[in-house]
Amino acid sequence: QVQLVESGGGLEQAGGSLRLSCAFSGRTFSNYAMGWFRQAPGNEREFVAAISPSGSLKYYADSVKGRFTISRDNAKNMVYLQMNSQTQEDTDVYACAATTDGGRGRHAATYYYWGQGTQVTVSS
Repeated sequence: QVQLVESGGGLEQAGGSLRLSCAFSGRTFSNYAMGWFRQAPGNEREFVAAISPSGSLKYYADSVKGRFTISRDNAKNMVYLQMNSQTQEDTDVYACAATTDGGRGRHAATYYYWGQGTQVTVSS
């Protein structure tokens, strides 16, 4: 089955940068649109970014637009989230997800494969 494993989370100061990685295995990666979501305890899961199977289309939440960049490398079965100009509000567990469904990929219900998440903490 599909397995998604995130890495790259950690602690960073406000204004800093982190790059999250998500390794995909088990199926043909280039068939899947990929998304990043984040969730803190007690909060709803929040859409962050999504990318089409070819990488040609990208979508971002308004809260991260201009600061975060989603990308993928289909030769390596990897999807990335580059996070720049981080704020304390970016502190969350970030999870990657995969789907073959069409659309813009902004809703968690669109996705049916999920990683376990990686913690990102942004300090003041």
